[in-house]
Amino acid sequence: MRIVIAEDDALLREGMALLLKAEGLDVVAATGDPDAFLAAVDEHRPDVALVDVRMPPTHTDEGIRAAVEARRRYPRLAILVLSAHVEQAFATDLLASGSARLGYLLKERAGRVEQFLDTLRRVADGGTAIDPDVVTQLLSRSRTDSRLERLSPRELEVLALMAEGLGNAAIAERLVVTEGAVHKHIRSIFAKLDLPPDEQTDRRVVAVLRYLDDVRRRS
Repeated sequence: MRIVIAEDDALLREGMALLLKAEGLDVVAATGDPDAFLAAVDEHRPDVALVDVRMPPTHTDEGIRAAVEARRRYPRLAILVLSAHVEQAFATDLLASGSARLGYLLKERAGRVEQFLDTLRRVADGGTAIDPDVVTQLLSRSRTDSRLERLSPRELEVLALMAEGLGNAAIAERLVVTEGAVHKHIRSIFAKLDLPPDEQTDRRVVAVLRYLDDVRRRS
């Protein structure tokens, strides 16, 4: 796995690079600004990019905009966004490029090494991994939407864990319920979101993105 890191905090940048190298992963570049990041992506054609949301010069959404541009140039590039906060730009901009090979992890969770590495590998393998705290906050901001009001509190919990990338067995273990109960909740979520079976789409991903889109349209 070839990785490019875009993080303006030098200590965090070097720390991530050392951690990944210790795991046998190939960190081909570690950059501190959006322009250097895009140049590194062009040069090395990595498998995965780790991108901080807030980067120079304004420390607002430069990282997101650079990630969007990187995905435009290389649609199969896996991107794991790191942020200290839940950023609206993630839902409105980056997800528009497609949900496959895309993750969003709060930096506080990146300090949990096994979870961080698991998320990185999941995204690199083509999956979607959205931090459950991100989903919870985005969903809570959207509770006025009629579709959200259709879901029960337990269904919202299940949806958050789906967004984290967990399968039914892992969700059941996390919530201390049976897999049958999880399957029932997921079927109910799909029904309430008007998501019939479709061989062309992944309803688990669409269920999460539908809500993130609701947030975007009301912002």
